[in-house]
Amino acid sequence: MTKATTEHEVCAAVREGATDRAAALLAAMHAGELVPEWERLRKELRQEWGRQRQVYPALHLAGAASLTGAAAVATWLTAADFRWAAAPVGLLLGALRDREPQWLADVARRVAARPVAAGVDHALLDGLARLADCPPPVTEASVHAWIQHVNGAWTKRDGVDARIRATRHLAAMTAGLFATADAGRAMANLYSADDGDSWVTVLARLTAEGVLERRAMVEDCVARLLRGGPAADQRVFHNLLTALELTGEERRARTADWSALAADGIPTVAAHAQAVLGELALAGDLPDQELADLSASVFFRPEKKLVRAQLVLLGKVLSARPDAANLLLPGLSHAFGQPDADAQERALRLLERHLDKVTDEEARGELGHAAAQLSPALRVRALTALGLEARDETPEAYEETLPPVPAPARLAPAPSSPAELVEETGALLARRDADVASFERVLDGLVRLAHRDRAALLDALAPVLARTEWYDAAPDSWRTPERYFAVDVAYCDARHLVEMLLAASTGQVSEEVLRPGTHGTAPARHCAHSPLCLALDARVREVAHRMRAGSVPPFLLSTPTWSTGSVDPSELVDRLELYSAAGVVPLRNDFAQALLRVRRADRPAAEAAAARAATLVTPEGEHLARWLTASDPLPATPERRTVDRRVRPGLGECPALLKDFPGAFARLGEPVPADVQRFWCYHFEDGARPHLLAMLPEDRELLAVRLVHDAIASAVQDQRRGAAVLPQLAESGGPAGPATHLCVAYGLGSRHPEDRLASVDALLVLAARGQLDPERLGADLGELVTLGAVKATRLADSLRTAAATGASATVGGVLRHALPALLAEGVEPARGLGDLLGMAAECAERTGSTGAVPGLDRVADRSGSSRLVLEARRLRAALSGEAVR
Repeated sequence: MTKATTEHEVCAAVREGATDRAAALLAAMHAGELVPEWERLRKELRQEWGRQRQVYPALHLAGAASLTGAAAVATWLTAADFRWAAAPVGLLLGALRDREPQWLADVARRVAARPVAAGVDHALLDGLARLADCPPPVTEASVHAWIQHVNGAWTKRDGVDARIRATRHLAAMTAGLFATADAGRAMANLYSADDGDSWVTVLARLTAEGVLERRAMVEDCVARLLRGGPAADQRVFHNLLTALELTGEERRARTADWSALAADGIPTVAAHAQAVLGELALAGDLPDQELADLSASVFFRPEKKLVRAQLVLLGKVLSARPDAANLLLPGLSHAFGQPDADAQERALRLLERHLDKVTDEEARGELGHAAAQLSPALRVRALTALGLEARDETPEAYEETLPPVPAPARLAPAPSSPAELVEETGALLARRDADVASFERVLDGLVRLAHRDRAALLDALAPVLARTEWYDAAPDSWRTPERYFAVDVAYCDARHLVEMLLAASTGQVSEEVLRPGTHGTAPARHCAHSPLCLALDARVREVAHRMRAGSVPPFLLSTPTWSTGSVDPSELVDRLELYSAAGVVPLRNDFAQALLRVRRADRPAAEAAAARAATLVTPEGEHLARWLTASDPLPATPERRTVDRRVRPGLGECPALLKDFPGAFARLGEPVPADVQRFWCYHFEDGARPHLLAMLPEDRELLAVRLVHDAIASAVQDQRRGAAVLPQLAESGGPAGPATHLCVAYGLGSRHPEDRLASVDALLVLAARGQLDPERLGADLGELVTLGAVKATRLADSLRTAAATGASATVGGVLRHALPALLAEGVEPARGLGDLLGMAAECAERTGSTGAVPGLDRVADRSGSSRLVLEARRLRAALSGEAVR
């Protein structure tokens, strides 16, 4: 058989995906042959998804057998193309078996040096090291590959114990676990019950048997915990340290490490370190100075359990060694600054119990100075216990500090040259979250340049078009413009809408696809916010339809003046005058959007613009004049229902929208039932929300009633980013009514901190603008917490953040109206109610507000010293202006 025949046969075998036959044929060939053929086939397969899984294994093997350089082979072996359709490891190793050991060791090192994301195969790497007769390289990639190999034991007959014991150079690989990022999290991904065959139990067992050196395991484990990292990662190494069952001598030798972990470790690790140090302290093996330093560190931590445990430990030590009081009790000054009122109370009780043992006057003075951090009631008790006279100081008048009212930014003019437009269009298409300003400027720029010089625009857009998925797509592909921009694909994504205009400008999408948006016949979506999405889609499709036909207007009427989406009324009249002078008939959806965006809050400016609009003697001018002079152009009756333990707002129909607006925009006037069940629609994404807000920047309630379901999901269903849009909602125009306040109420109880922070921003913006109704928001919060839709602990965290910015009066006012529902007789106290009472007490103490809260006396008069009762008493004392002893 000739060489040409052999090459032809091996190429045919690889192209057919016959891996075993290709392996036999490749064995008779020399390295370096047919390399260009494999490169061509690899590029070819990237465009043919259907053949990839069949051909890739054979191609993977052929490239490894043919390439000569160690770097080239390592890159080929770990290429992303072959990750899910690789050649069998046995065949790969067989193809490389005859290479030089030094060369094979070089390949192994290069494979191990690949990023973790490359998904290096442990069997391949270990096989290369065996062929080279060298230790397996220990890198992050090789360690993660080993972890995945061991974790795969649950699908086979062998177990974790067997796979770990079979590992070559086990000590080195185990040491790599402690030096590799995210190794703990990967080890925890073992899908099997811990029946003595998990990473932790096996490593501890091997250490007990002497297979692994105990000293190295303990030191590496402690060092890994000291490095810190994600909680999921840290928990595994903490469990391993616990499983090693350190002896008393091993614990005593690491007091400095335990102190560092107690101060800075994740809560689970810190609690373990604190418990170890507590045992040493009670046994007399921890110097009092180190215990004092430990207390200072722990009292700065936010975890209540750790603080309380440290107070209990101090109490036990002081009872056993009274002479340590001069050194240990001053540390309570740090506990006095805890935001937890219960921790303050416990620290004060500890001080009162052991103060007689303090003989150092300097220590007493330090405690007296620190007592200023306590609440007024506890401060009096502390000063009395210390024998100090309470200062009779007149408190400074409280001054509320709210953020400045956000000022909208004025949009820059649309790009005026093709080069500038292409640059901004390319930047927008490269982003997933294009802002309103970028989208609207590109939209208006495309219209202006298409009207002025369509040919120049198309020439300039060529590089942008070449990077899109749909441009020149194969006729049978789902990426063809006819399918990509079909009317049933109703996206609100800014990139998709801009690409629709590009497709229309190049004529790659038919008028039939674009026509439904023009005539308002797009299919309905049955969810709260889909009318907003459909209206936005219809507006762009109308422009695209005109661009496809070559009859675009000189510019768009609806391009915002400001970043919020609002249009200056005088500027809109100027645009209509230019249209009238040029004999241009406005696009229906474009004019409808302009009406919904025109700013009406400045009444003198709106009335002056209306007078000018009336002189245009055009239907659009008359409509604009009526719109600007109407007291409420979009009247709708709000409604409210409680369904499935959730409060939901609704809105009646808006006759003005239904009667005077075209197609999809008229649907914005349809009623929004309060009991609508569907919260989410598949075409609604995070990046769409700012653009939907910019559609109704002067009618906040119409927006809020359609966006509230996302805020509900962030609180009730623990979804992420459902409340992220609330600051922009607060910056919108129009009255802040029931739906807006309900959005903020749900947002303050969001599961995720970033959503709660966004809701706090919205609360502060409304307060700064004088649009917050504390009574309405408080009543909503009280009802939602009572129903269980909002958790009191999350709400307390949000309000604490708001108060910390200087808005104590605002937060206190909201809580004064929320607490009556939570304290009502017959209502089971919500978990975290004590936190809300403490927050209310803190606000009252700061602001000096007084009054009564219904139901508060009944809770404050209960016996006991629970957090709920203590905070109720503190709030009553603050509101009455008295101190409780």
